[in-house]
Amino acid sequence: NAMGELPRHAFVPHLHRLRAYHDGPLPLGQGQTISQPYIVAHMTELLMLRGEERVLEIGTGSGYQAAILSRLAGEVITLERHRKLARKAGKLLNRLNIGNVRVILADGSVGYPAEAPYDAILGTAAAPAVPPKLLRQLADGGRMVMPVGGRGQQRIERWQRKGNNFERERLTAVSFVPMRGRRGWDKRDWK
Repeated sequence: NAMGELPRHAFVPHLHRLRAYHDGPLPLGQGQTISQPYIVAHMTELLMLRGEERVLEIGTGSGYQAAILSRLAGEVITLERHRKLARKAGKLLNRLNIGNVRVILADGSVGYPAEAPYDAILGTAAAPAVPPKLLRQLADGGRMVMPVGGRGQQRIERWQRKGNNFERERLTAVSFVPMRGRRGWDKRDWK
């Protein structure tokens, strides 16, 4: 229902609007993409949201994934490292009257400890390994979903916090853009 309610084409650059509803990723500029609808739905479902959660999203991009999360959670904080994308996504979310999402310009690879803990964390870029700082920002019982692996292919991993322990599941094979930042990939490593 959340995906049916939101106009995906509004989150896609004009050049690619005719392909907005095709099940494939599309370029956004700044070397970023909007994920294919299937993957957006799959990763969202893996978070197992019930409606009141505080969710941290790593990688705002166009704001589409954050908009989907806004329909299924109480509050969404989304981090974007590209000023242009953050500004554009924030304006679009406001124009669509999505009031429970905050777009913050920040290095998502280290999360946003000022607002932790989070019931759920969703990474929308590939990390070489799950950043421990993100795991520590999960609330007890919280879940994190993120693509993890090398260039070209990763696996979606779901982590769940149980006290001081974390359980990991390795799931779907995917291919995402790299997570940049202090706990992400260096440009030299992703050529």
